[in-house]
Amino acid sequence: MVNETETLAPDTCAVVADIGGTNARFCRINLTTFELDRVQVFACADYPTLTDVMTAYSREQDVPLEHVAIAIACPVDTDEINMTNHHWQFSIRGVRKSMGLKTFKVLNDFAAAAMSIVTLQPHELKQIGGGKITPKAPKAVLGAGTGLGVGHLITLPDGQVMPLPGEGGHVDWAPTNEKEWAIHRFIHNRFGRVSAERVLSGPGLETLYLALADYHGRNVVPLSAAKIGQRALSGIDTLALETVNQFFASLGSFAGNLALNLNTYGGVYIAGGVVPKLMQLMATSNFRARFEHKGRFCQVAEAIPCFVITAEHAGLRGVGQYLKQSLQHAK
Repeated sequence: MVNETETLAPDTCAVVADIGGTNARFCRINLTTFELDRVQVFACADYPTLTDVMTAYSREQDVPLEHVAIAIACPVDTDEINMTNHHWQFSIRGVRKSMGLKTFKVLNDFAAAAMSIVTLQPHELKQIGGGKITPKAPKAVLGAGTGLGVGHLITLPDGQVMPLPGEGGHVDWAPTNEKEWAIHRFIHNRFGRVSAERVLSGPGLETLYLALADYHGRNVVPLSAAKIGQRALSGIDTLALETVNQFFASLGSFAGNLALNLNTYGGVYIAGGVVPKLMQLMATSNFRARFEHKGRFCQVAEAIPCFVITAEHAGLRGVGQYLKQSLQHAK
């Protein structure tokens, strides 16, 4: 929980990281001003272990490791951490001891994304569609990248906030029309169970491209998510554009489901690496229509606003917010 009445020393700094299946972003953060500096991004594949990349950051940036917190793309339920979309495994207590850290906190990456919401300014959010924030109401956050992350943020009666991490990206993906049933069959034949992450992620965008080609009876060369996005934005590839539009339609349905889970009148916030790069196409897609298409509960969905987080390194700020609360409560 965040307690706004307690303060840290003005010069209290820490090292925080936001670790996904592809990249590990590190920085130093001032826990009073939330200013970030010495930001460095590492490719996870270049380092055998978490401690190797932590050591590399400390050495290359000449930053001592004392108070450290990381957000990581996997469940954080026990001392033993096993990443979902990467091979790193470690013990939280073991890393703290081997690195000689005073503080070492680990949280789910979308718990950090949820915590970042309280640090965002209005200009760091792009609203998609209608709706208005209800103060102190629950909030939801989701984001497509290497995987699909999901989290919530609730405000407690005393005004403090608390993140609710989860693995909502691994729920079943629900087709809503004939084309989507064809996509579902294609993915099921390739992978078995069809989770939301199989569609709503960077790899999911690549799979959608192939599934839609199959639906139209076309033979195509597989493309990377980045290439699909580039071709859709340029308008040179109608299949790429259809793929992105399908992605946004499915994202809208999923985000609307997420909104109904906790009646998130505080807003639904979209993070991750995929959506901001394709935001030019989002406004003209069926994202908001599918978000609101909830039958007898469409009026509930219509009242809930959606935002794309445009702030750079929002996840790192969320980790810093979480670490700040941890240090305050340790006093």
